[in-house]
Amino acid sequence: MDIDLIFKIAGTGIIVAVLNLVLKRAEREEQAMLTTLAGLIVVLMLIIDEIGTLFETVKSVFGIW
Repeated sequence: MDIDLIFKIAGTGIIVAVLNLVLKRAEREEQAMLTTLAGLIVVLMLIIDEIGTLFETVKSVFGIW
């Protein structure tokens, strides 16, 4: 696991938090919620890729399939 992944997740979190704050101050609650949901999906896609790599490594180490 690279340190870059942690920075990507942290950067996405900061951007989403700022956008959420700005949209809530502008009384755009729906857009703030959708922005938060989009940020969550982006982070989950990053993590799912890493989990796939982990499973491939475990399969190769233990000789499964």
